[in-house]
Parts: sequence; C-alpha cells; structure tokens
Amino acid sequence: QVQLVESGGGLVQPGGSLRLSCAASGFTFSSYTMSWYRQARGKERELVAGITPASSSTNYADSVKGRFTISRDSAKNTVYLQMNSLKPEDTAVYYCNARWPWRTAKPDIWGQGTQVTVSS
Repeated sequence: QVQLVESGGGLVQPGGSLRLSCAASGFTFSSYTMSWYRQARGKERELVAGITPASSSTNYADSVKGRFTISRDSAKNTVYLQMNSLKPEDTAVYYCNARWPWRTAKPDIWGQGTQVTVSS
C-alpha cells in the first residue's frame, strides 16, 4: 500500500507557527522529490515547497519564502513543513506529494490533506 499521511494541521492565530508532517510508506521515499501543495477554498491547488532527493535542494513559492521551511528525514520516511509567521491567506488544505524525479515515468503519490486555518 503506497500512501502519504499528513498530520499537524489545526487552528492558529496570525503570526503563529505550525509544523506539518507527512509520513510515507510503500515506496522508496529517498528516491522521490517531496512537495507540499495547498488548496484554499474556491481556489486551485498550488505548490508551496519542494525538496529533492540526495542533495535536498529546496524551492518555495514566493508567498512563503522566508517563512516556511521544508525538510525531510529519510530514516523516518517523513517530510516536514515548518510554517512561521502565518497569515490568514495561508489558510488552506495542505497536501503532501511524492514525485519520481527521474526520466522513467511513475505516477505521483498524494496524501489526503490536512487543514490549516489561520485566524484570530
């Protein structure tokens, strides 16, 4: 069973912090690029952050640069998203994604999502 399970979402006040976790199983976690996407109510899903295998190179959406940090722990088959200085516009369902980054094609793996609500 190939799966990604997100956790750590919840309600937080503006300026607060939250750490999301994504536990992977059923595939070779260390060979995949891991990413966090989010989808706000009524909007399309967008890429928030990504991290490559091996080199652990990262990239972020402009809207979260300097506030969010993506990391991975291969020993635990887990990817994290540390979110600081949260804003109401960060409110969304956050999804974990695993993508095979090599030339040979493999389907993406998606988690079920975890709700993050930033409100006072």
